[in-house]
This record gives sequence, C-alpha cells and structure tokens, in this order.
Amino acid sequence: MNKPLLTLLFLLTFYTVSAQENDTLSKHKPKIGVVLSGGGAKGLAHIGALKVLEEAGIEISYIGGTSMGAIIGGLYASGYSANQLDSIFQRVDSDALLRDYIPRSSKTFFEKRNDEIYALTLPFKKFKLGFPTAVSKGLYNYAIINRLTNHVRHIRDFDSLPIPFVCIATDIETGEEVVLHKGILPDAILASGAFPSLYYPVEIDGRLLIDGGVTNNYPVEEIRKMGADIIIGVDVQDGLKSRDEIKGATGVLVQINNYQMIKKMDKKREDTDVYIKPDISGYSVISFDQGKEIIRKGEEAALVLYDTLKKLGSDKPIVKRCTEAKDTLNIEYINVNELEYYTKSYVVGKLRFKGGAKITYDKLDAGISSLSATQNFNSISYSFEKGPNGGDVLNMNLTENPINRYLKFGLHYDGLYKSGILVNLTQKKLLFQNDVASLDVILGDHFRYNFDYYRDNGFHISYGFHSSFSNFNRNISAEYNEGEFLRTFGVNSLNLDFTDFTNKVYLQTIFAQKFLIGAGAELKHLKIKSETVESNSIFDDSDYFSLYGTLKYDSYDNKYFPKKGWYFIGEAKTFLFSSDYNDIFGRFSIFKADMGIVHEIVRNLSLELQTEGGFAVSSDTTVPFFDFILGGYGYHMTNNFRHFYGYDFLSLSGDSYIKGTATLDYEFVKKNHINFTANFANLGHRIYDEGNIFSVPEFSGYALGYGMETIIGPIEIKHSWSPDTKNHYTWFSVGFWF
Repeated sequence: MNKPLLTLLFLLTFYTVSAQENDTLSKHKPKIGVVLSGGGAKGLAHIGALKVLEEAGIEISYIGGTSMGAIIGGLYASGYSANQLDSIFQRVDSDALLRDYIPRSSKTFFEKRNDEIYALTLPFKKFKLGFPTAVSKGLYNYAIINRLTNHVRHIRDFDSLPIPFVCIATDIETGEEVVLHKGILPDAILASGAFPSLYYPVEIDGRLLIDGGVTNNYPVEEIRKMGADIIIGVDVQDGLKSRDEIKGATGVLVQINNYQMIKKMDKKREDTDVYIKPDISGYSVISFDQGKEIIRKGEEAALVLYDTLKKLGSDKPIVKRCTEAKDTLNIEYINVNELEYYTKSYVVGKLRFKGGAKITYDKLDAGISSLSATQNFNSISYSFEKGPNGGDVLNMNLTENPINRYLKFGLHYDGLYKSGILVNLTQKKLLFQNDVASLDVILGDHFRYNFDYYRDNGFHISYGFHSSFSNFNRNISAEYNEGEFLRTFGVNSLNLDFTDFTNKVYLQTIFAQKFLIGAGAELKHLKIKSETVESNSIFDDSDYFSLYGTLKYDSYDNKYFPKKGWYFIGEAKTFLFSSDYNDIFGRFSIFKADMGIVHEIVRNLSLELQTEGGFAVSSDTTVPFFDFILGGYGYHMTNNFRHFYGYDFLSLSGDSYIKGTATLDYEFVKKNHINFTANFANLGHRIYDEGNIFSVPEFSGYALGYGMETIIGPIEIKHSWSPDTKNHYTWFSVGFWF
C-alpha cells in the first residue's frame, strides 16, 4: 500500500475516533440543576448568586424554586440574565409589591366616589362583620410577571422554556404539596409566592394554591427528578428566631412555617452538591426597599465558593442573549369564564378595550386595575393563546367575591354643613347581574342621606337611580346677590334654612373608551325659609322637573392633592315644569363646564390650573335659587354651589359666571402639603350676553393652606383673603367631602 493512501486512512481513523470521543463526552457532560429557596425579599439574593454562576461559566440545565425562588427562577428560565433581573428589580416599586395600588384613573366615577368618602370598609355577611382574607391580590406582581414573560406566553409545558423549570405551591384545602411544571407560567409563579394573609390564593385547575414554602421551601428533590447530575442550591431561609426577634404578624407566620422546614433541611443539604447560604440575617421577608444590598449579599456568598463553581463551568462566562419583553398585543378575541353575577359585557367594559384591538401592556394593566377597583373579584388572572389570524386570544379567569354586602364609615367637618358622621350600607347583586345599591346616612348637625342604585353594563347602556336629601343653615351677608335679596326684606343679614330633596333616573355609557356620556330626568324639591323675616319666612317650596345630559372625564391621580392628569365635566339641563310656589317660573336652561389640568413641575411640586363657568338661557328671568353661588372651601359642592377663596360661604351669586384658579402644591413630607392658591371670577346677570366674560376679573381671592392626607381623608386649614373686600377667613376641613 503506498504512503499517501496509508496517511489518508490514518487521518480518517483519527477523526472518527475523535468524533466518537467528543460525542461520548457530550453525552456524559454533567447536567447542572439550580434550586432556589423561598424567603420573600431575601430571595433577591438569588440574583447575586446567579450572577456569579454566569461568571463561572456554569451552564444551567434545570432550575426551580419556591416562593421568591420561583419568581427569580421562573424569569431566569424564560431567558433573562442575572444582570437583567438585577435591573428589573431595581425599578420595581417596593411598596406596590405588598399592596394593591389601583390608579384613580382606572376607576369609574361611581368607584372614585366610593374610595373618596369612606374611611373604613368592612365586609358584612349574614349580619356579621368580617375582615378581608388578605392584604393584596398581588396584581402589581402579576402584571410585572405577565409583561416580562410575554415572549413565552404561549408555552404551557415548562420543560419547553429556554431552561426547564419547576416550582412548588401548597393546596390550601388539603395542605398537600403541589408540583407545578405545566400550565400558565405567571399563574404558577404567583401561586408559589402567595404568602398566606398577605396575598389571596391562586386557583389553578380547581385547586386553591398558596405559598409553596408551607410544604417544601427548598425543592431539591424535584430538580434531581428532572435529570440533574449536580445540584447547586441557594438557601435564604431563616432559622428559628427568639421572641425578641419576631416582629409582627408576618414574623409569626414565618416562624411557624420554619418549624418543619428546619427539620427537613439537614437531608436537603446532603442532597445539594454546592450549597450557597447568603448572610441575610439583618433583613426580613418584606425588605424589598433594601434589594440592592440583598443582591450583593448573594454575590458575596457565591464568590466564597467561586473556585468550586469554576470547576463545574466552562472557560468563558455564560452570556445570555438579551431578552426583551414586547409591549404590544394584538387581541383578536376576549374570552371570559362563566360568572354568576356579572356579564361578559360588564367585564369587557371594565377592560376598556374590545376584541380586534391592538393594545399596549399599559392599557391591559389599566383594564385589570379597573376590574380590581370594582372589588367584585377576589382573583383576576389572564392568559394568551395563539389566535387564528396570528394575534392573541385573551382568556380572562375571574373569581367572584362571595362578599356582596359592606358597611362603610366616614367622618367630616366643614364650615357649611358642619359635623357629620357617615354610615353606609352597600349591597351588590341586589336585583340583577352587574348592579349595586348604596345608602348613605349622615348624622350630625344636619341630617342628610344619599341613595344610589346603579347597573353597570360596560360598553352597553348602563342605568341608575339617585335620591338625596341635604340641608344646611347659614347666615347670608349683604354681598349675596349684590345685596338685592336682602334689601327686599330690609335686613343686613339673613339666617337661611336650605333644604334640597332630589330624585333622578339616568342612562349612561362609555364614549370613545374614555368619556362617560349620560342623560337623565330629575325631580327636585327646594325649600328655602328663614326665621329672620316674619312676614314671609318661606322663600321657595317648589318642585322642579328637568332633563339633563352630561359628559365627564377624569384622570387625576388624586382628588384632593393631584400631581398629574386632567378632567372635564360638562352638563346641560333644561327645567321644563315646576309647582312654582312663587308664581315666577318660566322654562329655562343651565349650561356649565368645569375643567382642570395638573402637572408636577419638579419632584413633589405641582401646578394645577382650573377653569369653570356657566350660564342660564331663558326668554324671561330665571329662578334665582338656581343661580351660581360662590364662596368658602372644604364642603361637598352640590347644585351650583362652588368654592371661591377670599369670600365666605354663599357670598356671591349670579345666573352666569366664569372662574379661573391656579394652585401650587408642595409635598414637603410624605402626605403633608403646603399650597398657595389664587382664584379670579366674573359673575353677574347674563355676563356672556354683555361681553364681560373676558374683562378684568371683578372678584379675586387668595389662600395659603396646609393639608395632610389621613385615613379619614384630608385634614386641611386654609387662610384666605381678598383684596376686593380686605376680609380674611380661616377655614378648617376634616375628612373626605360628603
């Protein structure tokens, strides 16, 4: 055989043997699994440990965990690098992780009112008071996880993720451990981390699941079952604490949970090949605001074992391809699970988008917040399936709140209505699906009540009934109606009793997915009298029937101390009939609008600009008791009564007006505000007809105030003065306005 041929045969044999050896080495390359324990905020140390594993070149074949370990592990399994996770958790709102924050803009006008007059709400079932079963639904966490796992939203088998993943939850009814390796990834992750009493349980396949730490806080055996040859574990669990170290209800629950976990950990540590134990003794399960330090603790603990880790890794650090969460969804259709008390149209109306819409995750989050704001659902989850046209089918899975009756309480004081204690009974699902009935009884210096029945049909026509009774007693000064009203009776001041009994029915719907447009009929009875005038103590005792239309929008982030948003409220009302006690009635209409915008100029300093106005239209004179009446601050504005700094309550009156207001508010300490306001107005008889609308303001006033946000509402003091009259007034207002 010649030499070239021998050389060729040798090379072929060499490469064949080498290929077989490499293939054998590849097949027998150890598969590395990572297990991450639960531990609440302390689980952020997992991110630091994963950074070191990547630096050591360790290629992870399997990953799993419990509670916070499931959250970190699930996101890592979906494709994120440790550095990306570090950046993500640095941006997370630590307060929102522990409570349900629902933006005010996500609420309907009915829900805004509900949140802005009641200081305390208690469930009321079978004539027994109750308390919420958990602090939070965890919707902020759920929204974050859903957005971050957008790129794997169609995967239902966790073995098909970039890194196969498993997590642990606990069946709240049976106490059994539940191993989750299939399903909807965000649901599984959040079920594993549903800490008892802090978050509501998560329902998966008919089972109510809570934190997996109750049964298996370090699932090393599950990682071994997946096929791991070598297991690296990161353990952030607590040991047992002394009585002095246990702080609060959360600390008690953690201590109880740790009893059995500590007993099991000796065996679990033996099953772990590389055991990393960060020193996070100085932190608690809710120390999310110290996340940066905790992550660093995880790095430090892993670096101690760096040489060991390096032997398991490759020569080069692991560089994961950057994972980006897309922000848009093309929703082809919306499915809603069958509900007993609420219709699909109600749910879709709250979402504020329909099938066939292209939306952002911000819009989806706003819709979910809107659903949550109703307090009609104990849990809200959603998932995506591939649609027939390449988009997504949105599957909504809602669990209705079994509590449909509530007792609510409020407290208020102002200079007009004086003191009032509010007791409310709210009944949901009274007659039909989607309905709610609410009765306010206000006891104090002046008895008042409000009754509302409302059926919310989302994008379809909704309808309601409102009934209210209010009254107050007030001295009217000579400034009122330019003194004409008082001169008629030859007095300088008048002690007035004002009573208003109103009933109305209305229809309304959502317009352009943002505005509320409505129309209705109103029957109002006014009784105005005074003991000051003996000859005729009753000025009006009439019924008035009117038709009206409204257009509303409100995106303010806070009613009393806003920093961003804008609002618009417009109303047109035509008075058609009256019992006409004074024999002066002629048909007339009133048009009015109120709008404002607020912007945070620099951190905690906001500027709010408002303008409002109104006018009456009639062929003859209008009824003076429906004039626009300006003055005072801090009271709930009904009818045409409006705040105006520099003048006392009910000081200025006219059938038309225009007003502008500018307010600078500075939050110098959290929930504590100082503010300065200037307002200007023109007001009188038919000022729009006379061209006085844009003339130099006839009335002006200023106010310097301090306000504090409290559980019962704002507590405010305002010192107000006017250069027109040289008068000064100081007003106190306590609690939500009602």
